Amino acid sequence: MTFQRYVALGDSFTEGVGDTDPTRPNGCRGWADRVAEVLALRSPDFGYANLAIRGRKLPAIIDEQVGPAIDLAPDLVTIHGGGSDVLRPKVDLDLLASAYDEAVGRLAATGARVVMFTIADPGLNPVMRLIRGRTAVFNEWVREIAEKHDATLVDMWRMRGWKVAEIMDADRLHLNPAGHQAIAIAVLDRLGVPHDLVPLAVPEVPELARRAQRQADLAWARAHLAPWVARRITGRSSGDGVEPKRPGLTPIG
Repeated sequence: MTFQRYVALGDSFTEGVGDTDPTRPNGCRGWADRVAEVLALRSPDFGYANLAIRGRKLPAIIDEQVGPAIDLAPDLVTIHGGGSDVLRPKVDLDLLASAYDEAVGRLAATGARVVMFTIADPGLNPVMRLIRGRTAVFNEWVREIAEKHDATLVDMWRMRGWKVAEIMDADRLHLNPAGHQAIAIAVLDRLGVPHDLVPLAVPEVPELARRAQRQADLAWARAHLAPWVARRITGRSSGDGVEPKRPGLTPIG
């Protein structure tokens, strides 16, 4: 299977945050870039756009990115959202799913192959377990929407066997290079695209005593959780002032 016009939509997950590369737009690579690199090998006229912006909630992804994506006439679209929404204290999951359903329907109606994602199980992260229930409900909506519109589903909820420190960046919210590589492999496999990507080595995770782990958790809270909470209180986003890393279809180097 070959694709010539790939457009990626979403938030920090799709932008590639956590997979740092100063030579790339917005300073990150990410799984979508890795997928594009493989697809480009199979089509000399391949073009890739990435409209994802960190911190975007699903309604903003739909409002800001779906229309421009359709204008680019892609034959492949990946869309991920909802992660920032389920983190909020209040969220109407049914309303969110209704908007998502309509957006995916618009994308699918173009004839493009649409790839969707469930959200990874937050139970893997002790700090995030409080939102596990609402994440499971949202994911069930995602599965239903994917089935309705014949979208390809990458079910990250069922991707287990990892430790947070092995696949997540130091902020415990974004994937590290090994995590992004794993998602790229999963996307290509679900699309049935041959590739030679292999899992990257994961960092060694030392077993910490309870006191040391508590100290590490406190250090993480000061460095990463507190700024996140401050942005929520003040109505700011990590994506304020950030532009899409690849706003148009261009070759991937």
